[in-house]
Amino acid sequence: MKNRNIIYNNSIPKKYLSEKLNKRLKKNFNNIFTDITKNINSQNNVFSTLNKNFNYNFKIKEINKFKKFKNVVVIGMGGSSLGSEAIYNFLGHKINRNFTFLNNIDDTKIKEIFIKKKTTKILYIVISKSGNTIETLSNLIALRIIKNNSRNIMVISERNNNALYLLAKKKNFYFVEHKKFIGGRYSVLSEVGIIPSILMGLNITKLKQDSLKIFKSKNKKFLKESSLNLTNLMNKRQFNNLVLLNYVPQLDKFLFWAQQLIAESLGKKGRGFLPIISPAPKDHHSLLQLYLDGKKDKIFYIFSQDKNRNKKIKLKSQENILNFYKYKNLNQIKEAQTNAIIKSFKNKQIPFREFKIKAINEQTLGELFSYFMVETVITGRLANINPFDQPAVEKVKEDTKKLLS
Repeated sequence: MKNRNIIYNNSIPKKYLSEKLNKRLKKNFNNIFTDITKNINSQNNVFSTLNKNFNYNFKIKEINKFKKFKNVVVIGMGGSSLGSEAIYNFLGHKINRNFTFLNNIDDTKIKEIFIKKKTTKILYIVISKSGNTIETLSNLIALRIIKNNSRNIMVISERNNNALYLLAKKKNFYFVEHKKFIGGRYSVLSEVGIIPSILMGLNITKLKQDSLKIFKSKNKKFLKESSLNLTNLMNKRQFNNLVLLNYVPQLDKFLFWAQQLIAESLGKKGRGFLPIISPAPKDHHSLLQLYLDGKKDKIFYIFSQDKNRNKKIKLKSQENILNFYKYKNLNQIKEAQTNAIIKSFKNKQIPFREFKIKAINEQTLGELFSYFMVETVITGRLANINPFDQPAVEKVKEDTKKLLS
């Protein structure tokens, strides 16, 4: 599948697929796809965020007031921070503010914030859908910034009797309501990811304008093929590992976002894929032998870039021994490595998919977010898995609270 931003390609050998199962799933796909397209045009569904006319729980003029802060700390776990971190990493060349992400319990990073900057000159965006996320609340307390009427603290959570909302109300922090019908890992194009994007100075219209491309004729055909294949492979349970082989450093944080989306949405009922982020070509020198000659239990997603932007490597005349590099650039070298991997995968009949990025911009990233969310939900529903809950995780959260009480 080709378009302006991304080239998509599937290479799944037919021997791994059940044609009988695919035929049974095709009708289900059409029903699910129709349901999703209807939900996009509503204002109370997780897929509403793909609509460029989605109604946010904030006014842009109010958010613009916070642009006076050149340093921003985003405090959140999982989907509350992974999306905005992916945006910051991918579009960093356009951003002139410094963003730090407190996405784990890390006292070293907290100390660094105290050392480098005056805490009053930092904007803190505290995000938790439930408003009770232990790690988020712990980091907020550890920063020692809670004061009445603080003008440098923004809170995004549900509006109910949760700890974060009650604190924001009591201390008079700027508050934005997190919509109840949008789960954390699907929230990147809602207030959770859009507010940080505005503060980064990005074009949020462009970030969302290509979201609906995946529903057009050729794109729908590819989406259908992909969803059927993934459901087929997941049900067969031969392939348990999903290796995200990345040749585009700007996509590193996006892949962490995708890792959570895929693992938490599909890892249920004894099924699912384990997404492994594998930076390339670095991992050619550590894991490639296993990938090519090890156990055949892995599907590969290859992320590459279809653009020569880097300067040519200049060699002096006495360096004739290195002449095969002459007139090459770094992107050409990575492209050759990517093509060599693809050739090996095809020869060994290793299943893979390719996502070739044509431009580093808002449209490309918005399309990637949208495509992966839709494909993951469809795959889950085809496999009779609820892609929106995480019951096993909730049980661990409950046990943690009991141990701390």
